Amino acid sequence: MAKRLETMEENRLKLVAAARKAFAEKGFAAASMDELTADVGLTRGALYHNFGDKRGLLAAVVYQIDSELALRAKEIGAKAGGGWPGLLAEGEAYIKMALDPEVQRIVLLDGPAVLGDPSKWPSQNSCLAGTLQTVSKLQAQGVVKRVDAEAAARLLSGAALNAALWVAASDNPMDVLPKAIEAFRAMASGFLAKP
Repeated sequence: MAKRLETMEENRLKLVAAARKAFAEKGFAAASMDELTADVGLTRGALYHNFGDKRGLLAAVVYQIDSELALRAKEIGAKAGGGWPGLLAEGEAYIKMALDPEVQRIVLLDGPAVLGDPSKWPSQNSCLAGTLQTVSKLQAQGVVKRVDAEAAARLLSGAALNAALWVAASDNPMDVLPKAIEAFRAMASGFLAKP
């Protein structure tokens, strides 16, 4: 039984890796599930067994990438010293990651088009929980205004996500990026108890 579970997990990881590559190179719509499964020596049955369908596979790939983005943003926030500067650095890092072609295509363009509202994705909810924790701490320290902590966390997370979506969807992401970051900082600073 343990060997079977190990094989199932290996197959799952193979499919996610192959899908990540295919979705990044071709986009969700153009990626062929027959090619993808053949590339890793599996059948469509393995795909359906593990993910239900192509959409389920995209959800797993988005979760993986979005989780990696959140981890990178957290590391950047920690390097900025945590607290308020760290929270801003995390948001800005997430916005900047919209320049990465893989992130653009899979998470910010195909993800919402196929999976719907990103605020309902498990990976975004995990990120929101971290932001809520930081906001609550900053409120206790008197750094952030005493507004509803969840509302503040949702607005900060949502602003970073929507700025990243804007950057990814724009015809000229490098022109949009500094505008998005400047506006994110201006909006975020409204939460400071003493601007």
